[in-house]
Amino acid sequence: MTGSRVQQPPESGDDMKPHFAEVQAHYDLSDDFFGLFQDPSRTYSCAFYERDDMTLAEAQVAKIDLSLAKLNLEPGMTLLDIGCGWGSVLKRAIEKYDVNVVGLTLSRNQCKYAQELLDGMDTERSRRILLRGWEQFDEPVDRIISIEAIEAFPQERYAPFFKMCSSVLPSGGRFLLQAILGHPLKKWPELGIPIVMSDLKFMRFIAKEIFPGGSVPGEENIVALSADAGFTLEQTQFLNEHYVRTLDTWAEALEAHHEEAVAATSEEVYQRYMKYLTGCSDFFNRRISELGQFTLVKA
Repeated sequence: MTGSRVQQPPESGDDMKPHFAEVQAHYDLSDDFFGLFQDPSRTYSCAFYERDDMTLAEAQVAKIDLSLAKLNLEPGMTLLDIGCGWGSVLKRAIEKYDVNVVGLTLSRNQCKYAQELLDGMDTERSRRILLRGWEQFDEPVDRIISIEAIEAFPQERYAPFFKMCSSVLPSGGRFLLQAILGHPLKKWPELGIPIVMSDLKFMRFIAKEIFPGGSVPGEENIVALSADAGFTLEQTQFLNEHYVRTLDTWAEALEAHHEEAVAATSEEVYQRYMKYLTGCSDFFNRRISELGQFTLVKA
């Protein structure tokens, strides 16, 4: 193992260079700040409230277990996590399934934190966190998981993303993709969603202030592009109501730690993230946004 040393990415062509700056602007804001509203595992994605009485921490483990169970992992396999965050999914995969793991992140803070987390585990399995985009990865793996990372990609990279995932998997290899989904504006009326300026302004706010450079796919994008890359869609599971509760829990925690949040960043950042968390909860509650888990199998 290489300890917590950050592994630098290899050179790549400008046309497919990962968008390090945009991602780092969000995720390298402050680990202390994110820790004020996340659960102790630093899981930054929708939780799964399997039971009504679950805490956020319990629901995050339940989400990770739900996701990993769809991959049919076996001891000694290699699992790739694209957009691995602070490492909670890979840690759980090693604990439950005794696998080798590779995590990709564009965040320096996450890379350092996750590598140190995995280095502290009592296992002989290999554990690598790479400061690298999927555009720079071509090693063979047995399984892939990617939880709410595709939204950080520009839309023109969706097709190359699915093709890359297919290229590194064996026949029968499994890929679990969790994605925030949107609907084209022209479909809003038939879905019973009125087109109002406040919603359009919030979408612009997210694109400019929270996730610059990203885009939200539609369910139809994922179904079509994954099929084009050689995947069969085995299952789709929607978790919309779980995201409402997750976002509400995050917002309550951040509000309760207002002073610490301002000390870690600024009042401006605090207000921006409160607007982000509460606004996204509203979007999921009204089905403007949806959250899907897609279980894909390479033919």
